[in-house]
Amino acid sequence: MDTLTPDLLDLVARARAWADDDPDETTRRELAELAAAVEAGDEAAATELADRFRGPLEFGTAGLRGRIGAGETRMNRAVVIRAAAGLTAWLQERGGEGGTPVPSPTVVVGYDARHGSHQFALDTAAVVVGAGGQAIVLPEPLPTPVLAYAIRHTGADAGVMVTASHNPPQDNGYKVYLGDGSQIVPPVDAEIASHIAAVESVASVPRAEEGWITAADDVREAYVETAAQVVDPAGPKQVSVVHTALHGVGGDVLVEAFEAAGFPTPKAVVSQAAPDPDFPTVAFPNPEEEGAIDEALALAARVQPDVVLANDPDADRCAVAVPDPTAVTPDDPAGWRMLRGDEVGALLGHHLIRRAQEAGGLPQDAVMATSIVSSRLLGRIAAAAGVGHLETLTGFKWIGRVPGLFFGYEEALGYCVDPRSVKDKDGITAALAVADAVARLRQGSRTRTVLDVLDDLYLEHGVHATDSFSIRVDDLERIGQIMGALRAEPPSSLGGQEVTESVDLAEGWGELPPTDGLRWLLADDTRVIVRPSGTEPKVKVYLEVVVPVQGTDLIAAKGEASSRLAAVRADMERLTA
Repeated sequence: MDTLTPDLLDLVARARAWADDDPDETTRRELAELAAAVEAGDEAAATELADRFRGPLEFGTAGLRGRIGAGETRMNRAVVIRAAAGLTAWLQERGGEGGTPVPSPTVVVGYDARHGSHQFALDTAAVVVGAGGQAIVLPEPLPTPVLAYAIRHTGADAGVMVTASHNPPQDNGYKVYLGDGSQIVPPVDAEIASHIAAVESVASVPRAEEGWITAADDVREAYVETAAQVVDPAGPKQVSVVHTALHGVGGDVLVEAFEAAGFPTPKAVVSQAAPDPDFPTVAFPNPEEEGAIDEALALAARVQPDVVLANDPDADRCAVAVPDPTAVTPDDPAGWRMLRGDEVGALLGHHLIRRAQEAGGLPQDAVMATSIVSSRLLGRIAAAAGVGHLETLTGFKWIGRVPGLFFGYEEALGYCVDPRSVKDKDGITAALAVADAVARLRQGSRTRTVLDVLDDLYLEHGVHATDSFSIRVDDLERIGQIMGALRAEPPSSLGGQEVTESVDLAEGWGELPPTDGLRWLLADDTRVIVRPSGTEPKVKVYLEVVVPVQGTDLIAAKGEASSRLAAVRADMERLTA
């Protein structure tokens, strides 16, 4: 011990103090073993321990999200108890309407099937009840949209969802909603964070051993009944679907919702249907990632459905794949293509507008909303239909708050088709809406497809082609370095086109509050946005080109769009390398 530097001595002391206050034997032992290894001169252990105590796991608008393990920068019971105590204290201080105190707040708590999720949910309930509040815990692992729905259904003052959504298996998270069903935004996140920081120790947090309520199954049943109403009861129902839950918690609820809406039962990818926190059949449990829906496409090649649908593990996102003659291979004679999130967003927006018009028209205050990194196509569809459109910052914490929201989406496979019930992205109702759109096409013409609808939209509004890529980092400081370099020397041209407009989103843009990001518009109307991810250690780059169609020559316009995208992407990959 005497040979350790003062910094290592301090690190070991902090780790032992944290372990003494940790209520979980597993993580206490984990820290004790690391501390002992550091004392024995293990440099790798010292690096690991330093990483676990480089500052508290930051609580922000996405709540908490991080790797499961011991220490202040990991997801564990000690961190969750502190977060629950901070949230409850904030609710008691100013969590009511207009910032009024709520002395005995009601918090509904949901959880997914990840490692630790159920225990974290129970710890949250114990803290809420211990502080004099009421806690309602959902009865089983359920999708995030069910929790978002349950907040207003139960009249709760807030909601907590324990989930890491589509993150890797070793992660977990803690998402906070307010009583209106919306996610937290600044300054509420900072206010809750300050209350968390004020928690002196886990031992000082009162925790009840009982007294919380386990929600009855009627919450799930009410959600399913409400979700089914996004489909016209009198509309066509003949549509065949292959579905994968990607080892998450959405499979059973999606089947119940489809059956309640009158659709045939989707064909499940059996190997991925049951919740499994290790996600054994996928490298990364995110339907956006390459290979994630391969097993669903393999089943589709055998059974030839009309559409393939995939949810992420907490079922707040929905991926869509459709038959595509240009994707035919010897192994897949039908050919399948996964649609980009922007393509699904445009299709759903168009579908919902048309269906509302057929039913008598949209509400006068109806607004379509997209995040600033999503395609501009939905805005042009809305304008043509005389419907309002608004761009928000990235995330449904912003989209869900748009007044008069009729439909909102973001390119990362998140869609809100029923904001009256769930003011968040909802992969179950999105899947129902996609099935409804496909069923209507089948009824009208067995040869007309969603790709034909997309082509119609391109003919009217121009080909809107999007692409994105990410720069994953091991060292979080690298994110600041990339953003700093782009701010210090922004490009004057990209893909052979002049940059005609440069916006540092950190300074605000239009009516939007400041956020860390850069937005460039090129002379040919190409748009580039660069921003750090809010939930993962990476920088994301979003690209969109718009090419008007000359006459009906879609092939030429698509080719031009593809070439422009490739050129701009090549330049951006070089700039961010």
